[in-house]
Amino acid sequence: MIILAIVTKHVLRQIDFVMAYTQAPIETDLFMEIPYGIETTKGNTHDYVLQLLANIYGQKQAGRVWNQFLVQKLESIGFVQSSIDECVFYRHDVIFIVYVDDGIFLGRSDDQLTDIIKELTNTGLEIDDQGHPADYVGVNIKDLPDGSYVFSQKTLIDAIINNVGLTSNDYTKPVPAKCTLRLHGFLDSPPFDQDWNYRSVVGKLNYLAQTSRPDILYATHMVAKYASDPRKEHGEAILYIVRYLIKTRDIGLHFKPDSSKGFYCYADADFSRNWNKDFAETDPSTAKSRSGWFISYANCPVIWCSKLQTQVALSTTEAEYIAVSQALCDIIPVMSLLGEMREHNFDIISLQPRLYCTDFEDNSGALELARLPKLCPRTKHINVCYHHFREHVQNGLIKLYPIETENQVADILTKPLSQNAFIHHRIIMCGS
Repeated sequence: MIILAIVTKHVLRQIDFVMAYTQAPIETDLFMEIPYGIETTKGNTHDYVLQLLANIYGQKQAGRVWNQFLVQKLESIGFVQSSIDECVFYRHDVIFIVYVDDGIFLGRSDDQLTDIIKELTNTGLEIDDQGHPADYVGVNIKDLPDGSYVFSQKTLIDAIINNVGLTSNDYTKPVPAKCTLRLHGFLDSPPFDQDWNYRSVVGKLNYLAQTSRPDILYATHMVAKYASDPRKEHGEAILYIVRYLIKTRDIGLHFKPDSSKGFYCYADADFSRNWNKDFAETDPSTAKSRSGWFISYANCPVIWCSKLQTQVALSTTEAEYIAVSQALCDIIPVMSLLGEMREHNFDIISLQPRLYCTDFEDNSGALELARLPKLCPRTKHINVCYHHFREHVQNGLIKLYPIETENQVADILTKPLSQNAFIHHRIIMCGS
């Protein structure tokens, strides 16, 4: 939404639904036990219950009830829900996107959006108009004089640094993970015994990586993998990431649109990098390859992912092909959403993504397999679910291109890299 506004020069307005769930009427008669500490004036307190009069937080159905109530209110003032993404709504040349109790409007002018917010308020909803989004779901949004935007989370980074007991004056690292270390279970090593919460820090790192720092995504996923039984080496790996964050605290995502770039995707796979016969018996997931993909629109990052493949790939061709298939699971819905926006008369630069897959001598077969589907002994075992995108390739809706390793941006999402290679890819992804 924000990227589309930057590219098309639209205006953004952020709203917050005050105590959102409680604004929706209760779905049915519900009762709850009287909370501890409250006593009735008559009889035994345990003989009484409280009847709910509002759709309070904590009910299993509270989120659904609130969402249905909000959709009804939006439809009553002329909004139409997207058939692709249920969080997106259209009304003429205005788009509204909702995330639980936060929403963003995209329109032609502030006056237009002000009128719509007044209409929505008149339906009975209690709304806090927060103006231009300066902070959305924990991400600080700063617009620069040149028309570009920077997304950053310095407050979260400072919290992580403080959680692990470091300071901004501690020594730093130029990359988030060691190239020479392959993380595994380390079952013979002492358990993690630092005085900070391993899972809490991993959770914060994961949110940071998913929202504004794709450069730490691979390293974060590797330490998150062992959160159920962390060892000394895993704690040291987290400290390594945090020392990198101290050095790069001011880095975020720089959105500087370039309409000539269109819709791009870089997909890569690292074939069984962590395999080692010495500890494979206790950690069989080391035989699995890792996929990574990075999607941008008009030179602005949209989606990035680093994940372990769910099945063991038997060759680099198969690992790369699975990575391409997984990336296209993200691309195809975005294509559909952009197509729907074009039908609502929004200026869309390009609907045809250019997908770049690393072209090694021994795995260029992944591109061939996608372009010219054929059955052969080495590939016939590949799960049918990974072939879902072939029709789009054959119809020309998606174009596949080879790319050299040094230019494969997604390489940063599949393995630890040397400092020079890492910084080169980070600049392309984050802008700095």
